[in-house]
Amino acid sequence: MLRGSKIGLRARHDEDIPILRAELADDVVNSSRAAPGPWRPFTPGSPEAPFAVDDKEQRVVPFSVVELDGGTLVGAATVWGIDTHNRSAHIGLGLLPSARGKGYGTDVVAVLCHYGFVVRGLHRLQIDTLADNAAMLRAAEHNGFVREGVLRAASWVMGEFLDEVLLGLLAEEWKPDAKP
Repeated sequence: MLRGSKIGLRARHDEDIPILRAELADDVVNSSRAAPGPWRPFTPGSPEAPFAVDDKEQRVVPFSVVELDGGTLVGAATVWGIDTHNRSAHIGLGLLPSARGKGYGTDVVAVLCHYGFVVRGLHRLQIDTLADNAAMLRAAEHNGFVREGVLRAASWVMGEFLDEVLLGLLAEEWKPDAKP
């Protein structure tokens, strides 16, 4: 497990999937804001369902986010779009509603940076988030990510187009507060 100050990132366990589906994927508004496409229901056990893990897929690394104090599941995090030639990837996370507002997001981003830069040897990490996602913007900027651009009206979410913000961080710019 990779450890931050408050959370740990570990492999996704089978018992995590129903909780993540119920609290994140089955929430139509939350899922619509987080996914690149429209929300749709998935049959339980479907290999295409959100949070299902394909260990053979090399361009995506899914994690479950757990509290260090007690090991309670509090969310999911992903390193995705891994490009081994350009040594870059995207990161993302979703916290269960009961875990929001506790500083976990900032800690998750820090641990994902450690994984990307130290464990994987990547050169660049990117975050794509909706412009009104203040929590993710704070977590990213606290960890040194720089706003690189805005894609105006780029995401169709629940009946309206929203701006998307792109943030980037290079390995040489990363300044970890503490080693995870």
